[in-house]
Amino acid sequence: MRKILVLVCTVTFLFSFSQKTMNPTEYKSSSKVFSIQGLSQSVSIDCGSSKMILLSGQVPLDSEGNLVGKTVEEQTHQVFRNIENILKEYGGTGKDIVKLGIFITDISKTPDFRKVRDLHVNTQTPPVSSLVEVSRLFRDDVLIEVEATAVIKNK
Repeated sequence: MRKILVLVCTVTFLFSFSQKTMNPTEYKSSSKVFSIQGLSQSVSIDCGSSKMILLSGQVPLDSEGNLVGKTVEEQTHQVFRNIENILKEYGGTGKDIVKLGIFITDISKTPDFRKVRDLHVNTQTPPVSSLVEVSRLFRDDVLIEVEATAVIKNK
């Protein structure tokens, strides 16, 4: 059902955008998540009965920009706190996530990531996902970065 909704949302967005009948996008940030100048934390795309939320890659920094955790598991907890705080701005939660993109510096730590992820997503209909091992992220002490896409019903 969610896959169909994502496809319908994409088609609706493209049709609406081409018709220029409305402003289909809205950018939001959470004050509980560290902001980096030059990028948006998230954007929503109005799809009629729902909105698709695209999140920038989230890293394990607190609202002040301090690293949280030294292990993948500890860092993943902060990453999902950030994701949840951004989705709250739209009235959503991690249960609304339909896609994840995971960048991890040590693929052998994937079970540690999944343990935390499963606390936040709908495990009955888990999000589609891509997992990529990378040699380095933007800082040597950052072990994981997660991009998320969610679909939230309009109220």
